[in-house]
Formats: sequence, C-alpha cells, structure tokens
Amino acid sequence: MRCPFCGAIDTRVIDSRLVGDSDQVRRRRECNDCEERFSTYETAELNLPRVVKSRGNREPFSDAKLQAGFQKALEKRPVSVEAIDEAVARVRHRCLVAGDREIDALQIGEWVMDELKELDQVAYIRFASVYRRFDDAAAFREAIDTLERHPAGEAHNQLSLLDAANAPVPVLPVVSAGAVADGGSKGARSRASAQAGKAKRRTRKRDDPD
Repeated sequence: MRCPFCGAIDTRVIDSRLVGDSDQVRRRRECNDCEERFSTYETAELNLPRVVKSRGNREPFSDAKLQAGFQKALEKRPVSVEAIDEAVARVRHRCLVAGDREIDALQIGEWVMDELKELDQVAYIRFASVYRRFDDAAAFREAIDTLERHPAGEAHNQLSLLDAANAPVPVLPVVSAGAVADGGSKGARSRASAQAGKAKRRTRKRDDPD
C-alpha cells in the first residue's frame, strides 16, 4: 500500500487486530523508506442505508463523519483510540442491521449518545448540547438528570458530574456571642484575683519585722 507521507509503495504490516464487534480489522503499517507509521481499516463491503438529514436531503452513510463526531465530542478526554473505534463500529453495525434502505440522522445521533454515555459523561453533555441544541440552563439540567437516572458504567473510573455539587459541606462549630463574652469575663476575674493576691503578699512582707 502507498505511504501517505512519502508516496513510496513499499510498506509493511507490523500489527493487525480486530476492532468493534470483530467485523473490522485494524492494521498498523510502516513505510520501509521514510519509516513513518499509519493505520488502515479493512471491512466487508456492504450496502449501508442512506442517511436522511433534518432538511429532508439524502446522503450516503459516511464512516469518516461518524468518526469525526466521536472525536470532536471526546477531544481532550481520557478515552483510548481503541474504545472510540469500537464505539464507531457498534453504531455502524446498528445502522447495517436496521434493515432499512434509509435511516434518519436523528436515530444515528441517539445511538451515538448511547455510546458516549458509556464512554465519558462530559463528552455526552458536549454532544447533546449541540445535537439537541440546548438554549438555556434548563436543557443542560435535563441532560444531567438523565445521567443520574441512568448512570453510565465506570470503565474509566470517572466521577459523576454532580459528585462535587452533592458533596457534604463540613460543619464548623459555632460559638455564641454570649459564650465568648462569658469566657472573656471569667478570664478578667481570674486576672484580677491573681493581682489581688500578689498585692496582699507584698503588704505582708512590708509588715513583717526584720
């Protein structure tokens, strides 16, 4: 296969593995000339349904657009490339087995949200805010409530979005003003008593004969 970096034909496969539901092969290749590495994907050639957009226009199903949607939602999130590839493959498989010649783009979006809910909650909110066109804080609140009602798996040991908000606030002991005043008056009485005792001892010393 031609190297996408230098154009050389002499490239070799250094790693192959199944991805998704074992219906796709990911091959890692290396160019023998420039030694750059790149990945290719091998899938069975099947007729996927055409996608019906919101305005009614039709277009062919695009793996690249599906992959780009996942990557944009998961940008700078702790999710591996393999996990993203598997999620893309699952959505693609659902489109394939739907058995329809056409499929609504909204349905594909719902399947993408199902996958993102399991992968990363922050990515889920990102995608939902654009896909469902959130206009106010109430829409965000509804999406977060959905996560709370149907919690995602802990594959990445991530905290819930609301853990920090729901954390108990530490209660500090409250000292009343009366207690402070009472403590202050007791201290003043103790100091006065000590001073009076010192004065009495000095008086006795002066009165004692040599």
